[in-house]
Amino acid sequence: MNKAELIDAMAADAGISKAAAKKALDSFTENITKTLADNGRVSLVGFGSFAVSERAAREGRNPQTGATIKIAAKKVARFKPGAELNDRIKSTKKK
Repeated sequence: MNKAELIDAMAADAGISKAAAKKALDSFTENITKTLADNGRVSLVGFGSFAVSERAAREGRNPQTGATIKIAAKKVARFKPGAELNDRIKSTKKK
């Protein structure tokens, strides 16, 4: 599902216009982004939580030359699914 399809689904489920659904989705993603940028955490009970973690500096290899390179430490966003989401995913069958 892409963003446009998600907006269509949100509008249909909530009985609102696509413009209102887009505005709501944009607000949701913007607020999560702002919180994570401030090293915060967003927890949605039953769905999961978004947080920032630090990835340590490490050595890697250039795949073309095989030369060793240094990969700098950085912060990355992560998502940990909640128990209800995991249960729903596990209970669905592959088609």
